[in-house]
Amino acid sequence: MAGSRNKGNPGLMGWIDDRFPATAMWEDHLSKYYAPKNFNFWYFFGSLALLVLVNQILTGIWLTMSYNPSAEGAFASVEYIMRDVEYGWILRYLHSTGASAFFVVVYLHMFRGMLYGSYRKPRELVWIFGMTIYLALMAEAFMGYLLPWGQMSYWGAQVIVSLFGAIPVIGPDLQQWIRGDYLISGITLNRFFALHVIALPIVILALVVLHIIALHEVGSNNPDGIEIKEKKDANGVPLDGIPFHPYYTVKDIVGVVVFLFVFCTVVFWFPEGGGYFLEKPNFEPANPLKTPNHIAPVWYFTPFYAMLRAVTYPLFGVDAKFWGVVVMGAAIAILFVLPWLDRSPVKSVRYKGMLSKLWLLIFAVSFIILGVLGALPSTPGRTMVSQICTVLYFAFFILMPFYTRMEKTKPVPERVTG
Repeated sequence: MAGSRNKGNPGLMGWIDDRFPATAMWEDHLSKYYAPKNFNFWYFFGSLALLVLVNQILTGIWLTMSYNPSAEGAFASVEYIMRDVEYGWILRYLHSTGASAFFVVVYLHMFRGMLYGSYRKPRELVWIFGMTIYLALMAEAFMGYLLPWGQMSYWGAQVIVSLFGAIPVIGPDLQQWIRGDYLISGITLNRFFALHVIALPIVILALVVLHIIALHEVGSNNPDGIEIKEKKDANGVPLDGIPFHPYYTVKDIVGVVVFLFVFCTVVFWFPEGGGYFLEKPNFEPANPLKTPNHIAPVWYFTPFYAMLRAVTYPLFGVDAKFWGVVVMGAAIAILFVLPWLDRSPVKSVRYKGMLSKLWLLIFAVSFIILGVLGALPSTPGRTMVSQICTVLYFAFFILMPFYTRMEKTKPVPERVTG
């Protein structure tokens, strides 16, 4: 099919098409890929995630040229990049701010999927690929967090890696295997560097390609949750679809410009993000003999860190620390099975009942509160609030098969609206 479409193109493009399906790929994924015509604000974040990924790869390559992945030279090489390398400071700030921007747009992209039921049939695989990207992104961010070799980098990694030691029987050996040593050392830094700059970026890029291919195979969802492929004209073109290029490529440029205004404002005026993007203890070299007053992960990990700390009681003779790790892992794992938990006859929140809307709001508020609490020192009151929010977080998923089935939904229109 692709080969027949490529035939007859004149000149250089024809020569390329005879050997590689360039035109077919352009048509399948851009000029003749029909997307719903009622995309709204929430649909900017997928393309913005791609933009930030490119930023991270390019700035990462340039930073790697001047970085020294050793315990003796890592911190000094970051200072060298900031002070002596031409435009090194902007490359570093683009990369550090980009890490936070990546999670901002990814979290909003995921929330849009939950809002409009983009995980429902036939897009289950699109959602699973997306969640795997999120998991790989968390690993990538964690590995990169150690590289500046500052105080918070060192002790943050120490705390996170020590969590694996809570696993019964295999924990201590697993912990040592991850570190490559008996404590966080230059060996750990070197292997984290290799994973951060080579292994995980390859995995993320491969998953992004699979995510886009799977999406374009089944078609994009829309705010109404209507399958536009079901109503086509005589030429087989969806009645409620428009070509992704030029309509949405041009529209996405508007989103990119607005995003870059905000992004560059942070990079040039607030690169430390009030101590949340670049923590103050990280401007001190790593010191295994000096523990910071308060150890907390970067803000995008804090909701799960708060869940970990919320578990304070041992169970079945097993330490509470282990059950905290289980809860933290389950909080991510449960997102993978979301497509099979939602039993509503409609996809979009626009047409779901009040229970679904209320639980989605509770979920979002609980997640934000957990994020705030995870960044603060633990107190009995904060621990209790964390426990309540953790229960509400899991209740959103566990009760979903029941409240989505019992609530009264609105009739879904035959054609897209807006």
